[in-house]
Amino acid sequence: MERLYSVETPCYVVDEKRLIENLEILREIAERAGCKILLAQKAFSMFAVYPLIGRYLDGTTASGLFEARLGFEEMGKETHVFSAAYNEREFHEIVKICDHISFNSFAQWQKYKEKALAAGKSCGIRINPQHSTQEHGIYDPCAEGSRLGVTRANFKEELLEGMEGLHFHTLCEQNSDALIETLVAVEERFGDFLPQMKWVNFGGGHHITREDYDREALIDCIQQFKEKYDVQVYLEPGEAVALNAGYLVASVLDIVHNGIDIALLDASAACHMPDVIEMPYRPPLYQGGEPKEKPYTYRLAGATCLAGDVIGDYSFEQPLSIGDKLIFEDMAIYSMVKNNTFNGMCLPSIALLQENGEMKTIRQFGYGDFKERLS
Repeated sequence: MERLYSVETPCYVVDEKRLIENLEILREIAERAGCKILLAQKAFSMFAVYPLIGRYLDGTTASGLFEARLGFEEMGKETHVFSAAYNEREFHEIVKICDHISFNSFAQWQKYKEKALAAGKSCGIRINPQHSTQEHGIYDPCAEGSRLGVTRANFKEELLEGMEGLHFHTLCEQNSDALIETLVAVEERFGDFLPQMKWVNFGGGHHITREDYDREALIDCIQQFKEKYDVQVYLEPGEAVALNAGYLVASVLDIVHNGIDIALLDASAACHMPDVIEMPYRPPLYQGGEPKEKPYTYRLAGATCLAGDVIGDYSFEQPLSIGDKLIFEDMAIYSMVKNNTFNGMCLPSIALLQENGEMKTIRQFGYGDFKERLS
């Protein structure tokens, strides 16, 4: 960890060694279960390490044209795409670069079917098994009124000609037990259509590389599903690829007091780790404790004008001083892909802590990156 204190802040640092450890687990799962695993770029799109990831995984999955292009150009293996609604202006390019195309509705399927099949693409429809396994409503595609996936009541068997796959994505940071019970719901509602499919995509949200994840149960359920329906199974984890493999290093700019000591950082929750506000959650901090667990408690916050730009309350063994560096953990995922330049905040640099211990700066940002997004 000491090597991280050498970077100029703010800076995302991805740990190559930890990334490889995750990838080795995922490759073993794929080999033992007989499935294919794709990188979900919506969680982690650091394409500087795509050649490395491509040595372990089968390709990438995208939520639209730009992500699809990134995976196609930088990894060059299987390229899958799902969009809630495709842009007609972009679809001609999608069919050029994507191997698998999943549709969110039968209306979309009918609109683009001819173009996709003429280009020789394998097409699927996203289904909604209407079985919630999580409490985060904002991330629950099975919530009432969800726009994602076709429910059984709206499923049109008569339009399946040319369709080769079913796709569902219902999980978020969950263990294999959530997948197992979801598969029961999938079979109950859509089991009649599974024997005519060539592939089924189990989506993402599988926290496979988490320490307590039951990988044996995952392997067993995939093997049983494959044997029962004779289909290729795909998984598309995002977080699991880079889980606990990255950091955001920040510096203390000032310390103020208003009922609690507040340390203002050059890293912002609103700009650089928006899931802290959106999820919400309290990111882990190296050598930081729960409030009042250690002698000195501070509220860590960004320097933007947003009153709610607060990362969380943490305690420390020693008082913080201006210029101190802090290391937020598990910051590879849903950080770089979601950050922004609100208030003219500079985007954090991106660095790679290489397996040999050397720190390599991948990208630095400046005023131009802020200005070029505006007009």
